[in-house]
Order: sequence, then C-alpha cells, then structure tokens
Amino acid sequence: QVQLVESGGGLVQPGGSLRLSCAASGSVDSRNIMGWYRQSPGTQRELVARITRDGATNYAGNVKGRFTISRDSAQNTVSLQMNNLKSEDTAVYYCNLKELFTNNDYWGQGTQVTVSS
Repeated sequence: QVQLVESGGGLVQPGGSLRLSCAASGSVDSRNIMGWYRQSPGTQRELVARITRDGATNYAGNVKGRFTISRDSAQNTVSLQMNNLKSEDTAVYYCNLKELFTNNDYWGQGTQVTVSS
C-alpha cells in the first residue's frame, strides 16, 4: 500500500506563487508516474502536470509556462511550483502516483489552493 501526503496549499493573491509538495511512503514501485490533479466545485478532476521517473513532463495547456513540476525519485517526492497564479487556479489539488506495471492509482487527501485578492 502507498500513502501520499501533500503540503503547501493556502491563500494567495493573484500573481502570487505557491509551492505544493507530496511525499509517497509505503511499498512504492519505482516504475511510476507522479503528478498533480485539481478539482473545483462542480467540475471534474483534471490533470495539472505529471512527471515520469526519467523526468519527462507534460502540462495542462492552461498552466504551461506558469507551473513547474519536479520530483526526487530517490525520495519519492514530487513538487509543483506555481507562479503567476490566477483566480481560475483555485481548486483542491491532489497528488497522484500511478504504477505503470500494476496500474494501481494512489491519491493524496488533497490540499486547498485559493487565489483571491
């Protein structure tokens, strides 16, 4: 079993920055993709960014150029640096780990990000 614990959410003004972090513990298969998803009220959970063990990344179009995902595979941690935040970035952000060979999907408990003046 894998546990994911997120930290770093909060309230920030438009144009500000936040950094989210997530640590995985337990029986972590090294062959995985880690990422961040978000969900706001009345919408479906959507991909924000994800990164492979080798460092290949992909981003949602509306965050590209503003958000940067990174990971430390040895420590099983993933971070999301969010710059130039906008009100539409307000959501609960979830850390995700997907094991490539077992297809197991793990989720963190979520952390609230609110962008407001």
